[in-house]
Amino acid sequence: MTEPLSKIDDGEDIDLLNSHYSKIKRIVYLIVSSFTFRIFGILLTFVDVSLIITDIVVSDSTMYIPVEYRSVSLAIALFFFMDVFLRVFIEGIRRYFSDIFNSLDAAIIVVTLLVNIACIFYDFKVLKDFPKSTIILRPLRLITLIRVFHLAHQKRHLEMLTRRMVSGNKRRYKKDGFELDLTYITERIIAMSFPSSGKQSFYRNPIKEVVRFLDTKHQNHYRVYNLCSERAYDAKYFHDRVRRYMIDDHNVPSLSEMVAFSKEVKEWLAQDEENITVIHCKGGKASRLKEGEGKREEAGRKGRKSKEEKKAGIEELRKDSLYYFGERRTDKSTSSKFQGIETPSQNRFVGYFAMVKNTYNLTLPPVKKLTMEKIIIYSIQGVGKGNGNDLKVQIIMQRKPVFFCSASKNCGIVHDAETDRVIINLSNCPPLYDEVKVKFLSSSDLPKYYDDCPFFFWFHTSFIQNNRLYLSRSELDNPHKPKAWKIYRPEFAVEVYFDDVKL
Repeated sequence: MTEPLSKIDDGEDIDLLNSHYSKIKRIVYLIVSSFTFRIFGILLTFVDVSLIITDIVVSDSTMYIPVEYRSVSLAIALFFFMDVFLRVFIEGIRRYFSDIFNSLDAAIIVVTLLVNIACIFYDFKVLKDFPKSTIILRPLRLITLIRVFHLAHQKRHLEMLTRRMVSGNKRRYKKDGFELDLTYITERIIAMSFPSSGKQSFYRNPIKEVVRFLDTKHQNHYRVYNLCSERAYDAKYFHDRVRRYMIDDHNVPSLSEMVAFSKEVKEWLAQDEENITVIHCKGGKASRLKEGEGKREEAGRKGRKSKEEKKAGIEELRKDSLYYFGERRTDKSTSSKFQGIETPSQNRFVGYFAMVKNTYNLTLPPVKKLTMEKIIIYSIQGVGKGNGNDLKVQIIMQRKPVFFCSASKNCGIVHDAETDRVIINLSNCPPLYDEVKVKFLSSSDLPKYYDDCPFFFWFHTSFIQNNRLYLSRSELDNPHKPKAWKIYRPEFAVEVYFDDVKL
């Protein structure tokens, strides 16, 4: 038998109301925090100031000013009043007015709204019985020019919104008057985006704000690591506590750099328990974490493991580290996009480093020299001309091109239409060792993404097994992106065959 409506648990109604309330707040937040809304606010401020100046200039003349003219100014004032009201609704009274800029802006908006209402009343002759009202309203019109200062607040909002758009859903630090693309990955490791000055500070972390944050929170106990090769800044901003590693954006560091970096950070953190490390590249994903170290050391003490068990443990460490970093860096309240390591090659090198740490005890593996004999590209149909004749291969080692081949030079390209693959036989390839980058160029109109090429990948020769490397679509830089899948089908892959260098 159905229970009477009055008997239904009130808790369910409250939960439903809270859910609707949260959705409404979310919608309001998206509206008032949108880039378009902020730009519109700035334009309205310019319009309003122009109207006020015109009003003051012609008020002593015989020119008739229609009531509708001042009504526009009143409508603009009401718009900004609603803006403040909605922001208070989202953030709460105490939090909103704890910011002095918000308080000043609210005061300006309330004053200008009251002045506009008074002027409208005067135009409608409501104040005709008060002769002194004309004398009072003229200076009040001048007071409304303080709306110009409202522009500074609008600019501040616009800067914040632009930085949020650039950082996407990376977790931001929003406490104690700071608003930065910065995350505590652990209590002693911070990841952030590039600290910028000049025009770039409009959409990235302003360097002076980053300095203020670090000097406030970790005075004399921080060291900054710049892992960006493309950009630099004066280390004096951070009291000369800056170390730099030259790593190209969307590419990988060398294993020697990763080992040196790891040892240096470990030594710095060991000097004082209050010391912290701040790491950045351009976008704030350059942290090389050491999470899972305790679990691996504990497991190592339990006895010798088989080769398969060690390999499985290293793979688990790699996945744990990547997942932990991504979880800490991602703000899931704004988007579900996972802000982890960005490219397959970077992912691969995290795995290499895990092996260096666990198998080689943070020493570099033995040098292994190889020559590249053959490259097979699978599922080539629809990629450029579809037969491989438009492809060119460039091999880079130690940041320098060491080999180039095309259909007419150093390459024999064979298209097997039946199996939908291309076989590229290389000739005169020099010995390769350590970090190697293979870059594919095309004379056709294949779209270019990272590194200004259709696709590429990195590998380290010391970890090549059985002189063969197979990389699926998800393991290739650029084809791994969903927006590239219209060209690169799920079966798309690259297989490389090597030969040992005869000593």
